[in-house]
Amino acid sequence: MKKLWLVVLALLCVGVLTAVAVEKEKNHLRARLTGIAEANGPSTVITDGTGTFNATINDDATITYTLTYKNLSAPVQQAHIHIGATKLNGGVSIFLCTNLANGPAGTPACPSDATNSGSVTRTVSAADVIGPANQGVPVGSMAQVARAIASHVTYANVHTTAHPGGEIRGQIRQSGDDEDDELPGAH
Repeated sequence: MKKLWLVVLALLCVGVLTAVAVEKEKNHLRARLTGIAEANGPSTVITDGTGTFNATINDDATITYTLTYKNLSAPVQQAHIHIGATKLNGGVSIFLCTNLANGPAGTPACPSDATNSGSVTRTVSAADVIGPANQGVPVGSMAQVARAIASHVTYANVHTTAHPGGEIRGQIRQSGDDEDDELPGAH
């Protein structure tokens, strides 16, 4: 009987360790969105608006994300993942949500309440990648988007009616990445 319990315990431990290893293999992403990080037009945006972007790159080459924003200065128009380094604007790669009916099929509306706050969750696939081809990301290339994410040259951006170029923005990082390279003078 003692041997049976030891075998059961050993199998349970192996199962738990395997589950932990599989979970660690997934790429967890995040971004903190602020107006200070925005590169809208000539400069940053002074706003009380903030947001978060949390995502996982799944084993099937999809990305499941939750975008949350609050206290924006005006209603949300749309939100995207862009290809662009810190403080540099770049082209749209994936629509996160839109209220302008300009996204690919299946793009959800950007929710908003009286405080111009909301949250949207969705899973996107290669079919949702719209480019930007002029930055080396062909339509449908989730592999190139993942490469840009790994290279720290993607950002989440929320556009509002008051700031159509973007009110809040945050560079997308893998969880655990050091953010010192986002700070001026940190190099």
